[in-house]
Amino acid sequence: MFTTFVLITTEPARISEVAQAIADLPNVAEVYSVTGDYDIIAVLRISEYDHLDEAIPEGIARITGVTSTTTILAFRRFAKKDLEASWDIGLS
Repeated sequence: MFTTFVLITTEPARISEVAQAIADLPNVAEVYSVTGDYDIIAVLRISEYDHLDEAIPEGIARITGVTSTTTILAFRRFAKKDLEASWDIGLS
């Protein structure tokens, strides 16, 4: 399973509409409206690398109001529990 973060810019008047349309797509786990250079961040859970094409350029990027996307593919997850465990065994 791949976790992918998609940073999305939209037409300003369509942020809520675009966010809801993204949330309705398959493989989308979470959608956030955010501050900064992007308007929305979507978290996708993809079972196969080839499905990224369906999810982003064929899915998110085609939603009316989306002006650009930047995709970040996660390769490792760190959680508080994982970090605490590393301290217990003396790793730094």
